[in-house]
Amino acid sequence: MPDQSNQATPSDPEIPGNATAPEGISRRRLLGTAGATGLVLGAAGAAAGYAAAPSSAAAPLTSLGGEQAMFHGKHQPGITTPMQARGHLIAFDLAAGAGRKEAAALLRRWSDTARRLMAGEPAGTRDTDVARDAGPSSLTITFGFGHSFFGRTGLGEQRPVALDPLPDFSSDHLDKNRSNGDLWVQIGADDALVAFHALRAIQRDAGTAARIRWQMNGFNRSPGATSHPMTARNLMGQVDGTRNPKPADADFDKRIFVPEAPGSGEGGPAWMANGSYVVVRRIRMLLDDWEELSLKAQEEVIGRRKSDGAALSGGSGATETTEMDLEKTDASGKLVVPINAHARITRPDQNGGAAMVRRPFSYHDGFDADGVPDAGLLFICWQADPLRGFVPVQRKLDRGDALSQFIRHEASGLFAVPGGASEGEYVGQRLLEG
Repeated sequence: MPDQSNQATPSDPEIPGNATAPEGISRRRLLGTAGATGLVLGAAGAAAGYAAAPSSAAAPLTSLGGEQAMFHGKHQPGITTPMQARGHLIAFDLAAGAGRKEAAALLRRWSDTARRLMAGEPAGTRDTDVARDAGPSSLTITFGFGHSFFGRTGLGEQRPVALDPLPDFSSDHLDKNRSNGDLWVQIGADDALVAFHALRAIQRDAGTAARIRWQMNGFNRSPGATSHPMTARNLMGQVDGTRNPKPADADFDKRIFVPEAPGSGEGGPAWMANGSYVVVRRIRMLLDDWEELSLKAQEEVIGRRKSDGAALSGGSGATETTEMDLEKTDASGKLVVPINAHARITRPDQNGGAAMVRRPFSYHDGFDADGVPDAGLLFICWQADPLRGFVPVQRKLDRGDALSQFIRHEASGLFAVPGGASEGEYVGQRLLEG
């Protein structure tokens, strides 16, 4: 789990993606039930109930439900959008006999559904009403293409080199049935019903054109759950992600997005302009073993204090963003940040500048017969080229990361995520109709 990310919070001013909900009130944006109540999130994240609305008038949406991300834009949503509380990942394979024509019709349907749902509107005439009373709730729906998609649609010549299969890693224990896929969809929202509603709509839209290959569910801390914006914690209790590239960085677009005029070695064919490549890994955390470690041992595995995420090399006044001193030693001459600490190994300056944006979700899929939790991280990272982003960092981790004995990579996928759709377009149109 590379330590490069600073998981965005909805109040992070450096990360775009959310916009104020439009003035028009849609059917799903009405709290039409008499006696409906909700939460109003203040600037400090505090919550307070509001009075029940009279039966003759609809109550306004809370700030949580009213947040809206835009479907149309230069980039697809769900990449720089602030982290959401709920997530669903789902991969499809095209049905036997389905090709480029069927894929284009499917992406057209999916794009229309995504546009409607992200605006807080019903999915269409067959809407299930699951999220009828909710607002957009920061919903994002993101689409990508797997390596196998191009052969199935006769578009092999348009397959980017950057989409070549990932190499094998020593920590891999991959289930092929839960890896890869022709098509990939990421759904995120700050409300569980809104997220499920989108998942169900996408699955129904697939119809006979595609079948589900695998599906995973995740979660994060809800917006406003902390007294101030902060980097989220993972299921190991660690502040997870501190060195994520930020949109304000001068080289952010170069590291994360394919250039507008891509060429050889710069992300692939023209249809990928303004797109990105996503690596998805289901990483199981061996929590029983991890929780047996002392606090000091856990901190040495990561290289950061558990309480606030500050580097072990920092003093009492250090914070999460205080620069790590890789050469600092204690009185006995021992490195304060161990040589195999996760935070040391994953630093960009220790990996030839390799960087990626991480937007993971935690997951928990129950307990086995012995009470061992099946839980961990749905690792999701974005980069302009995985061979320059994810791969070198993971290879370095393979060679001696102290965290490796407490995690297991159980599923994997790599997908090409094209740029955003303009008004009147659907996602992937430049590929499928070019």
